[in-house]
Amino acid sequence: MPPTFRRLLLCAALGANAAAGAADVNASAAPGEDIAESKLIEVYKLVGAGQSREALMLAEALVRQFPTFQLAQLVHGDLLAARVRPVSSFGDVREGLSQAGNQNLQELRSEAQLRIAALKHRPVQGAVPVQFLKLSALNKHAIAIDVSKGRLYLFEHKGGSIRLISDHYISVGKAGFGKAVEGDQRTPLGLYFITSNLNPKSLKDLYGSGALPINYPNAYDVRRGKTGSGIWLHGTPSKQFSRAPQATDGCVAVANPDLQRIIQTVEIQSTPVLITQRLTWVRQQDLAPERAGFDATLDRWVRAKSAGDMRGLLSLYAPDFAADGKRLEDYQQLLQQEVARLAGRTLRLAEISVLGWSDDAQVRVVTFAQTATGVRGHRVMRQYWERRGQSWQIVYETALR
Repeated sequence: MPPTFRRLLLCAALGANAAAGAADVNASAAPGEDIAESKLIEVYKLVGAGQSREALMLAEALVRQFPTFQLAQLVHGDLLAARVRPVSSFGDVREGLSQAGNQNLQELRSEAQLRIAALKHRPVQGAVPVQFLKLSALNKHAIAIDVSKGRLYLFEHKGGSIRLISDHYISVGKAGFGKAVEGDQRTPLGLYFITSNLNPKSLKDLYGSGALPINYPNAYDVRRGKTGSGIWLHGTPSKQFSRAPQATDGCVAVANPDLQRIIQTVEIQSTPVLITQRLTWVRQQDLAPERAGFDATLDRWVRAKSAGDMRGLLSLYAPDFAADGKRLEDYQQLLQQEVARLAGRTLRLAEISVLGWSDDAQVRVVTFAQTATGVRGHRVMRQYWERRGQSWQIVYETALR
């Protein structure tokens, strides 16, 4: 096999210096790797190690197991071609064929680059997205999507600790990301929640083995004038294992086996879905100061409401607060009625989750169960807080149930 092709795959698969052949020792092991992707990466490694016969055998097995995996078919074709002529790049087909399928080839090369980059640049073991400030016991799982890397990360939350359990290649909107209006073919950026699990029998083949809608546009999106609907995490057509990096109308598409794992893992209504341009990873303990600072602000809200301190309570609501068609002056009456019903009872919050978001504003999405001493039952509330100067203020809140 030509050294150029071998070095290309070695460097790509291992993040190595091609001459030294050294792997990136800073990369942590990939938990819960996709079977198809992990086998493809193993093919790359075998090629890089000069084991072309073994690589070809594994590639043949891979395309037999996943015949619609176009990228695997492309690598398999390269390995076959390398037996009779020099191969210098991914998808190194003859000029006439290359021109006829140029767009498809470019898409497959882009997919390969995203998959390989995910292997080369693993998050540090135990790290979490900076936005996951606090998850409640009800948030048993969480999803984070890095659109620039074409990657979905699935987390388990257990015993107060967040653990990455799998990650998957994804396809996003044809026009990229940053959805603003209906029909712009962009994937939204923000913090969302899975709202339902659609029966695959009710869906077109385009959506594959199922779909998980998210609550785009959320209250904060609506506040900012964003429009659109029908943003889902969904599968791929039966004849297509994975889609090009930018191929949807704004949804997030994953391979059908990956989607099935996600569907069988997450919970409806309580699983948050973070979609961001680029994830920032931090150690969980490094979030403690930020978490404690916001906890103090939330405690001020609880104490003011319990004490019937309307002045202190209203100071925590933004002047441009709006919820369900009510501005602050209208909503103030509802707050006064609620404070009167409390009649000095102590308000308590349970199952608190705090998720962060930052673009041209800093936001906290807070969900909790609100109870009061001597009162049976509880209300589940969600608030959107926005940083105003040195303080946080509520710009939207609603009772979920």
